Amino acid sequence: MARKICVVTGTRAEYGLLRPLLLILKNDPEIELQLIVTGSHLSAQHGSTVNEIEADDFTPSAKLPVDLADDSKLGVAKVMAHTTSQIAESFSRLTPDVVVLLGDRYEILAAAQAALIIGIPVAHIHGGEVTTGAFDDSIRHAITKMSSLHFVAAQEYARRVVQLGEQPSSVFNVGSLGVEIALKTEPISREDLRNSLNIELNNPILLVTYHPTTRSSDSVTAEIDQVLSALNNFSYCSIVFTGVNADPGNLAITNQIKEFVQAEPKSRSLHQTLGQHKYLSLLSLCDVVVGNSSSGIIEAPAFGKPTVNIGSRQNGRLRADSIIDVGVAKQEIQTAIETALSSTWRERCLKSVGAYGSGNTTQDIADTLKSAELNLHKIFFDLS
Repeated sequence: MARKICVVTGTRAEYGLLRPLLLILKNDPEIELQLIVTGSHLSAQHGSTVNEIEADDFTPSAKLPVDLADDSKLGVAKVMAHTTSQIAESFSRLTPDVVVLLGDRYEILAAAQAALIIGIPVAHIHGGEVTTGAFDDSIRHAITKMSSLHFVAAQEYARRVVQLGEQPSSVFNVGSLGVEIALKTEPISREDLRNSLNIELNNPILLVTYHPTTRSSDSVTAEIDQVLSALNNFSYCSIVFTGVNADPGNLAITNQIKEFVQAEPKSRSLHQTLGQHKYLSLLSLCDVVVGNSSSGIIEAPAFGKPTVNIGSRQNGRLRADSIIDVGVAKQEIQTAIETALSSTWRERCLKSVGAYGSGNTTQDIADTLKSAELNLHKIFFDLS
């Protein structure tokens, strides 16, 4: 009998990482793939990326829309509750053998909670990491404690998952999905990207992603104002923004970025969703990655690209020495970008070694999902 593997996805970034795994699972005759799509995938405001999933020839087993209009903390808490209820009903109907979850977002926590109560083992990807500037940090560790299988991106993260009480035999250091995908993706040409994005792509190119810092005491508007004030000094650069995620405060950040882009539409652009191929092509083409996304920490070093990492959102992640960490202050950000654009720093980045391994990550995860013993009755592992 085919093993029923249910994958839950709620954001464009997470789907991009899961896509190669989904292809392997879909094409394996000994696996019945189930796919639950929720979160910002079904939001027009965030690009309706469910269309990309269906264009890739995946048929969702369930589409679970949520109301993301209220981006306050209370609004997000209500979305979590509603998502938990919807996913629990889907799990009851689909009866999967195992649920696959990636990362640390609140809709993924909702799925883990539902699986725990319904009684379905969870396989978690990217556990053990630390990001003290966002409430995702606590969510990630909570999902680890509700999971039976753990696929981590580095040995330090494997050690931390065991430190949380998980059996060492349930932890697999498979490397980073993102790095593996980035290195295997054939980039789109500059000309095709320029035509697709409808923007001049003249060097230098800054690729910018800025999400709310959910554990910051500063207002999101004050933070993005500092970021944009710094970027305003790089009028000679092409600046491409990727869309803001659905965390509390995202609407205010998006609105300020839109105003910034509209002031110089020929050299600045905002794309709510680029799709993975375009994003990775831009990552390979750009001169500096700017912002507070995990991509600047994990994938950018694999391309030898400098990253200006702003604020505390990614505090705690393993880092390559190509990354410049700065506070959320205009002058710090401006100086860091100038440094990153210098020939000296760019040469340094080309020699930098990423902190995240990559090899046969996707296939290793698929093989383990197919063959691993699935056990809900976990015993806490005590460190000696």
